[in-house]
Amino acid sequence: MGNNLEPEALAERDWFVDEYLAINKANWDSRVPHHLKAYDIDHFRSNPAFVSKVVQFDLPRLGDIRGLDIVHLQCHIGTDTISLARLGAKSVTGLDFSPASIHAARDLAKELNSHASFVEGNVYDAVSLLNHRTFDLVYTGIGALCWLPSITEWARTVSNLLRPGGALFIRDAHPMLQSLSDYREDGLITVDYPYFEDQGLRISEPHSYVDHDDELTSPETVSFNHGLGEIITALLGTGMNLIGFEEHNSAPWNPWGPSDEYVEELVNGEFRLRELPNRLAATFTLQALKPTP
Repeated sequence: MGNNLEPEALAERDWFVDEYLAINKANWDSRVPHHLKAYDIDHFRSNPAFVSKVVQFDLPRLGDIRGLDIVHLQCHIGTDTISLARLGAKSVTGLDFSPASIHAARDLAKELNSHASFVEGNVYDAVSLLNHRTFDLVYTGIGALCWLPSITEWARTVSNLLRPGGALFIRDAHPMLQSLSDYREDGLITVDYPYFEDQGLRISEPHSYVDHDDELTSPETVSFNHGLGEIITALLGTGMNLIGFEEHNSAPWNPWGPSDEYVEELVNGEFRLRELPNRLAATFTLQALKPTP
């Protein structure tokens, strides 16, 4: 199911897995100064009740998180992490592999007088980095899973971070969206990339998903897609129970390119296809529960 690779492809995958972390870390470090200008930071400063658009979208499904101990995996500069803290979580810990992201997140939390805390490190090392502490909720936001080569190892990490009765909440890009072509002037949407977990895709993009003039100093990335069946099976394989799953026709960034002819922005900051948006699932929300003994 996408993993029956020839020897040459397996060797290429081994190279990607060995190198992906350094390549992606440099890329995400280089995004930080641009994202600090584009992540509604001024709204956080001016309104103590403001939460990010990503978390606003999640709220109807996330429910009441007051009093919970939460870990936010792949937290980037911490705006979603701080948003969770503002919603009344007892404790919120963000973890990210990018030193520049964690530095920015700590500075922002200090400036906003937030009790959110931040730890630098690889998501696969989260259990040891957090001293085997367990949590009521593992939260993962948009644009996380595509940077991880093994969904099975990710699911095992999530399960080990949860207390019995604890839950996973994730909204991320739909793997079907991840398999589609980049922006085409003819407006066509074509399947160009693997849907299933496969060898990493190495590309170079001078700009990130927010508007900025200067090019990234480290434009290369290595990404990995994971099919819905692979994600769900990995979680079920840890003994967790699936308690919620939805697919959405919108995403909180514009994945289809610059043309307003094909894309519309909604009032909540989401983007979707202008014509027949239900043709495509752009993101999904998944919730899973670690059962009590």
